[in-house]
Amino acid sequence: MVAAYRALACTLYCLGDFETARQYATSGVQIWRSGGVQSPVEDATLWASRLRQPPDGPALVCLCYQALSEWHFGEIVSCHATMAEAVSVAKGLNDIHALAVALWNAGILAHYERNPAEVRRCASDLIEHSMRQSFPHWRALGAVFHGWARTASGSTAEGLSWIEDGIADWRATGSTWSVPYLLTLKAEALHLAGRASESLEAIREAEALVERSEERWCSAELHRLRGVFLAAIGGDESQIEGSFCESIRIAKQQKSVSLEKRAEATYAEYGRQKASGSGGRGIRLPL
Repeated sequence: MVAAYRALACTLYCLGDFETARQYATSGVQIWRSGGVQSPVEDATLWASRLRQPPDGPALVCLCYQALSEWHFGEIVSCHATMAEAVSVAKGLNDIHALAVALWNAGILAHYERNPAEVRRCASDLIEHSMRQSFPHWRALGAVFHGWARTASGSTAEGLSWIEDGIADWRATGSTWSVPYLLTLKAEALHLAGRASESLEAIREAEALVERSEERWCSAELHRLRGVFLAAIGGDESQIEGSFCESIRIAKQQKSVSLEKRAEATYAEYGRQKASGSGGRGIRLPL
């Protein structure tokens, strides 16, 4: 049952159904807390041998998606506590994949909160763990996080190099999962480097992938960021406003309180700058 809830939570979260994903993740965690699961690592290892899936530890994954869902619903204190527990549990398991999963999800949460120092810490731990265990796929994801953190801290050229290499290495594994999200990190980094036109190209690529895969967990951000980048190059006002409105609409549909507030705040700042005479090319909006 915990494994089934893990699968449903992961799938529904990626589809952008954060509310139902949270329900399944929470159910999995509740079973695990009840003591009904004696050896999740043993179970995960069994699946790995039979189905060739990485032994993630289903209860650990449920904790991660519960934490991420809590962030979407604005439960910030709770989401931090849940993610911290997930990382702690992963470190205590005799499961080398579980720690990589926990660090990856902790990095996502830190990026959601625009915390470069925490993203960099998660990235460093993930890269070190991946090098030690020979996990090229997890190292690729860690490289993207490291690059974003470097760019957000001012080292744009170095950061972009890490991001581009990381995305290329991830794609070389044959996986398309999470590529739209990785492209949002690349787009943000390009914007910080003053390359807004290229940022828009990354967003368009991500949106095309979303339409094919239906991986919509970053859809609201894709539209919000398009508005930010269009404002930076002095794009058409109707397109800018349409992007922000679509971001707000999607966030509401997905019931993401945090993304809705972020989109509304960015839209309000755009309106403020435009009204104050800062309109035209060069409006700088927060990422």
